[in-house]
Amino acid sequence: MECKKKATMAKCTCTYEPCSRKGACCDCIEYHRNNNEVPGCLFSKAGERSYDRSVSNFIRDRQKNQ
Repeated sequence: MECKKKATMAKCTCTYEPCSRKGACCDCIEYHRNNNEVPGCLFSKAGERSYDRSVSNFIRDRQKNQ
């Protein structure tokens, strides 16, 4: 599968600016999965800004935003 970084960059909700994977969803998912984390794009805006990508923080974030 070809990565379409240009197309996804405009839709990427990650606010971590120095990230080299920004807009490259396949690389982002692989990185966070290897670290037992959840990508920022799956969090609420407030949850994403915390930069805590842990699974437990993701669950708390989702419960708060149901």
